[in-house]
Amino acid sequence: MASEIISTEPATGAILWQHPIGDVDAEVALARASWAEWAARPLTYRIETLRRFANVVRARADSFADLIARETGKPLWEARTEVDSVIAKVDISVSAYAERTSQRRLDAPMGSRMALRHKPHGVLAVLGPYNFPAHLPNGHIVPALLAGNAVVFKPSEKTPAVGAFLVECFHAGGVPEGCVRVLIGGPAEGKALAAHDGIDGLLFTGSATTGLALNRAFASRPEKILALEMGGNNPIVAWDTPDLYSAAVVIVQSAFTTAGQRCTAARRLIIDEKLYDPLVAEVNKLIGRIIVGEPHAKPAPFMGPVIDNQSADMLTESFLELMMRGGRPIRHLERAVEGLPFLKPALIDTTEVRDRPDIELFGPILQVIRAKTFEEAIAEANNTRYGLSASLLSQDPDLYDQFWANARAGIVNWNKPTNGASSGAPFGGIGWSGNHRPSAYYAADYCAYPVVSSEAEQARAVIGIGLTEE
Repeated sequence: MASEIISTEPATGAILWQHPIGDVDAEVALARASWAEWAARPLTYRIETLRRFANVVRARADSFADLIARETGKPLWEARTEVDSVIAKVDISVSAYAERTSQRRLDAPMGSRMALRHKPHGVLAVLGPYNFPAHLPNGHIVPALLAGNAVVFKPSEKTPAVGAFLVECFHAGGVPEGCVRVLIGGPAEGKALAAHDGIDGLLFTGSATTGLALNRAFASRPEKILALEMGGNNPIVAWDTPDLYSAAVVIVQSAFTTAGQRCTAARRLIIDEKLYDPLVAEVNKLIGRIIVGEPHAKPAPFMGPVIDNQSADMLTESFLELMMRGGRPIRHLERAVEGLPFLKPALIDTTEVRDRPDIELFGPILQVIRAKTFEEAIAEANNTRYGLSASLLSQDPDLYDQFWANARAGIVNWNKPTNGASSGAPFGGIGWSGNHRPSAYYAADYCAYPVVSSEAEQARAVIGIGLTEE
């Protein structure tokens, strides 16, 4: 059994970071012992502490972005945008907390008063993903700390260095060390943390497979909050869009940003068969111009490698499986560098594929599906157990109204990519994409619970019916 976690750079294969596996019980115990004092601090104190954390990240932005780029393989320009999102999350969360969980006075009869306040849950576990190893867990951690919780954060075993760096920034900003803990480990530590009696809830971002297992495990524990942010088999529908180049740009951005390793990435391009030939040709031409390279390369690449060779191998096998089921390759999925997980973007027509798999191919593969009518296109867009993101490319507002009304997704866009969701809005989906606990701006909802109080300065009460005479 491994005693340490070793992180390697996807772009080079070199060892980047290594650390002993952490002790789940010890980390939970530290958080358990620390959260009450943090929760008792005034909200203004917690806000200012988290703003100091944001300033620490701002001061360390270059080294933070470099680490993200090296450990994930994403281009340096994209890693910098992730650091910017970490910084911006604090003020967004402060606004969200004030709007979603503020204290209120309510009308009440007979001179009494009603009060609405919110309490933290206690100790929350956070399981983070590898694709946005700072931004996505930070989206849980900041609102959790703001509400007065303590956090035990287990980063992905594929990006532990970024997770450790993030927690160091919290401590440097003044968050007590016991109130945000980093647990280094693999799947076994993640399972042990999720099942630990010492946590009061779990905030998860990751695959649907793991999310479904967590949902089953928490089914008999209603006292624990569970927020699941999972993946998507996301459609982008192209209909009545004469600007082919702009449509192709939106499609490429949707499918291949972050090497397709976004939960909101477009997996299926559903297209009017009358538009098929010219638009697919434009998309294919643009894909051919995409630079795939290491994070610090010049000129800057559009995308880097996928996270590791195992993921690259699985994506290659999935592409071959689609071909064997009747898929027609338009652009093959190719390994750009032998022995390293660089993949060139792929395009495959799966209109005639038998029993098209409803899975999230987490990488640079875009399936193309022809449709005869717009109603057929909407039906195909909804032909998935997932429901995270969907987008329509069209100049017809009536078509967008129809699409918005009928698309089953938590994010429905018009002439915009499927990805790039704003932290200033709720983020989440339905079906296998989440459990109706949207994150981002609505994370405040699952980081504290409402407490309603009926209050009076002294007890005044009578019983006016149902009593015998004295």
